[in-house]
Amino acid sequence: MVRRVAVIGAGVGGLASIKCCLDEGLEPTCFERSEDIGGLWRYADSMDGGRVSVYRSVITNTSKEMSCFSDFPCPEDFPSFLPHSLLLEYFRMYAQHFDLLRHIHFKTTALSVRKCPDFATSGQWEVVTETGSVQESHIFDAVMVCTGHYQEPYLPLASFPGINTCFKGQYLHSREYKDVEAFRGKRVLVVGIGNTGGDLSVELSRVAAKVFLSARSSTWVFSRVSDHGFPFDMVNTTRFNHFLDWLLPSALTKRIRFRKFNSWFNHANYGLASTKSSNFKVIINEELPFCLLSGTIVLKPNVKEFTKSSAVFEDGTTEENIDVVLFATGYIFSFPFLEESVRSLFDDNRSLYKRIFPPQLEKPTLAIIGLVQLTGSVMVGAEMQARWVTAIFAGWNKLPPASRMMADVLKKKPPVKRNPSERENLKISFISYTDEIASCAGVKPSVLRLLLMDPRLALAVFFGPCTPYQYRLVGRGKWSGARNAILTQWQRTLKPLRTRVVDDSSNGSNSWRWMCLLALPVALTAGFLLSKYPRLGWSPRAGPQL
Repeated sequence: MVRRVAVIGAGVGGLASIKCCLDEGLEPTCFERSEDIGGLWRYADSMDGGRVSVYRSVITNTSKEMSCFSDFPCPEDFPSFLPHSLLLEYFRMYAQHFDLLRHIHFKTTALSVRKCPDFATSGQWEVVTETGSVQESHIFDAVMVCTGHYQEPYLPLASFPGINTCFKGQYLHSREYKDVEAFRGKRVLVVGIGNTGGDLSVELSRVAAKVFLSARSSTWVFSRVSDHGFPFDMVNTTRFNHFLDWLLPSALTKRIRFRKFNSWFNHANYGLASTKSSNFKVIINEELPFCLLSGTIVLKPNVKEFTKSSAVFEDGTTEENIDVVLFATGYIFSFPFLEESVRSLFDDNRSLYKRIFPPQLEKPTLAIIGLVQLTGSVMVGAEMQARWVTAIFAGWNKLPPASRMMADVLKKKPPVKRNPSERENLKISFISYTDEIASCAGVKPSVLRLLLMDPRLALAVFFGPCTPYQYRLVGRGKWSGARNAILTQWQRTLKPLRTRVVDDSSNGSNSWRWMCLLALPVALTAGFLLSKYPRLGWSPRAGPQL
């Protein structure tokens, strides 16, 4: 019987895990190596103790309604997209509201996590920690690892001949970037066009003499601001759209998606992407197209090699007098505190059952929380993982036999090993994954049942944004405020914009009623199919990464 649970890390996954442990009557003890909560989102001017943190200007890519904890909405006066300071303030409010801080040991590093000698029968772990220079050994019934996937920088210098032998300028990983001051007046080459590479290129273009952005793959760019000024993820991430993705042929959905992206600007004209591309990524950046249009950023292909002061690209062109090369090439995860026999069980999250449990362990008392890259908020995914895991620890849910878990892992894991810099091995559809874990935990809402009992709520759940409150409507952890949170989510989205009110006499209430009436048969049909085919839409095909 699990009672005492060790939680490694007090970032978003760690906070959710502590709270879920308390909800299930467990006794969590969290070990955080720094002096405060927040993990990656707690900004620091320097890398204290090697801790990774966001850069000064970062703003969330997912909106507050789509990213909050499922039973604790963000304050209505918070903007839809939060700078790191406001997000950290929200974490502090959450921790205070649920009295989580008393369970956290700050400035305490987990040195090792090892199976106890009788692990095959007890499932217990020995956790050795260090506070200051004092080491201490603890015995826990279970361990939740909440260190996430932003751990070790991936710096593939071997792929760029000359960078550390010929090149006389400076090179660094984006992990070391905090603000623009060190780059003022310099010619900068940014390698990598993910969300970070795009953000840093735009920011540097305001002070650098010139910014070059090297892209290896086709990249589609979209804005956080969608049609009519609403947050993109609230408009796009709906059960209705998810249903259409399952219903329509993949070639057609891809064509529709590309057409939507090109409706903002023609990506081929900018050298970013073509509709013929089979390998592509999607990033969020409102300013990158204008920077390319104004010439403050110049897009380049992959780098072939570096010389003393220049970069030679695969198309044969050369850019001279490069002062700084900034590698925005991502991260690789590592768990140095786990004993080798356990660490060797998984080389990436696809080796884990449901991206959480190493299936080969004799007892399922080790869970990896947050090692998943969703097309929506990872915070919501981490909380859902923690809810299911703690319900298993408490005995309310059970895992299938090891043989079935291994079969599920092998079925979902592609045979070809990918480059560690490629995040596709972590990327999963937001609704597919959260629904999958919610089904395992018994908290996934039934659209058909809601339609029969509460049609207004059912329509909001099916056609509206798939906000985390939907997973508090039924099952263990049901929250009495979930219905109201869903029905008022648009009001909270618009509230911070009401700083200057203008007269808008148009009234769309009648048209909205007609739309609801027309939507009823669609929702009924979809609800029936969702109940008849429970794995509807659970495809690894990922949409935009938010």
